[in-house]
Amino acid sequence: MAQATVSARIDSKDKESFDKFCSNVGLSTSAAIYMFVKNVINERRIPFEVREPSVRYNANDIEALKKGIEQLNAGKGVEHELIEVDD
Repeated sequence: MAQATVSARIDSKDKESFDKFCSNVGLSTSAAIYMFVKNVINERRIPFEVREPSVRYNANDIEALKKGIEQLNAGKGVEHELIEVDD
């Protein structure tokens, strides 16, 4: 069987942690990645749940939240009655 090389860039601290984990369970990093690839091929799926985060904030959202918190902490908030809506 012809061999091919796979290359990926990851954070150096993540690589260090992954290498250490692999070593602790008696695997080389290459063997662990090989196992992942074979598992994907055999099961025809990623062997763990992959989903989009339910909440994502961009820089503008974060700034708006920070501003709102500052206003509340400064006593400038307005209290509203809770309105419940039937689904």
